[in-house]
Amino acid sequence: MPFRRSILKSALTGLIAAPFVAPSLAFAKAPMVGKQAAGFYRMKLGDYEITALSDGTVKLPMSKIYKHITESDAETYLTGHFQADQEISVNAYLVNIGEKLVLIDAGTGALMGPALGKLVSNIEAAGYRADQIDDVILTHIHADHSGGLVANGKRVFQNAILHVNQREADFWLKADAEVKADKVLGPQIAQALQCVGPYIDAKKFETFADDAAPLPGFGSVLRAGHTPGHSGIIVESHGEKIVFWGDIAHGDVLQYDHPEVTVDFDVDQTTAAATRSLAFAEAADQKYLVAGAHHAFPGIGHVRRDETNYDWVPLVYSANY
Repeated sequence: MPFRRSILKSALTGLIAAPFVAPSLAFAKAPMVGKQAAGFYRMKLGDYEITALSDGTVKLPMSKIYKHITESDAETYLTGHFQADQEISVNAYLVNIGEKLVLIDAGTGALMGPALGKLVSNIEAAGYRADQIDDVILTHIHADHSGGLVANGKRVFQNAILHVNQREADFWLKADAEVKADKVLGPQIAQALQCVGPYIDAKKFETFADDAAPLPGFGSVLRAGHTPGHSGIIVESHGEKIVFWGDIAHGDVLQYDHPEVTVDFDVDQTTAAATRSLAFAEAADQKYLVAGAHHAFPGIGHVRRDETNYDWVPLVYSANY
């Protein structure tokens, strides 16, 4: 035994004394991925399941797009809130009420470039297929909400009925020659017809009145200004409420301090500003959830009053529900 201990001691002494030599192995550097995970987020609202879906994000010169504020003041404000170089989200929402699968807004499709148009792939990543959707409700018919309805002139949501506010449909789909000739509205009207037309042709298009239910279980509230029939879509279950806002606000900060600031896309600037103030006040007072089409994804949160007017409070991320 003493002999064995002596050998072991000598071996250990040699190991300790010997200099460490790193193995001559070369590992390739891991490549950068350059993209995010699939853009969907789920939450419960009473008995319902809501899935926020990203159509992508796009860089827009918001300091130039905001109106009733100078470009320099908008740029200074956004810089102070670390959003001068912001990307704007385009969001849509899937509501599963058990009996129906309902999509609220439909993204951009191929109309606004490769940074967007990711709605269908994210629907699939979330575990659904486009042909499983029973109904689509639009908050309004701008291209970033209706462009994803069609692909190559065909309906993307083959089994869905499309629902749009009546005055919204009339404005875009029944425009007279003078409006169609307008340099700003004319191209938008052509896009509206391109996106909605296939559903009309297939007799899968229905309209709803101001403040009326688009379909059972879903309410609406007219929030005109951004477009004539722009509507919030209301969903409630077991005392919980969410309003899908559409384009009440563009971005998460500036218009909360300055509701009077509009965007270039507002059809009626004065009414859009008044509508935003009303929507902010109601959401803050009633404390219901809000989902914004152009708030940072997933775009769900609350509105609260603060010392400078209002504040957007994003929903806290939860891995469980």
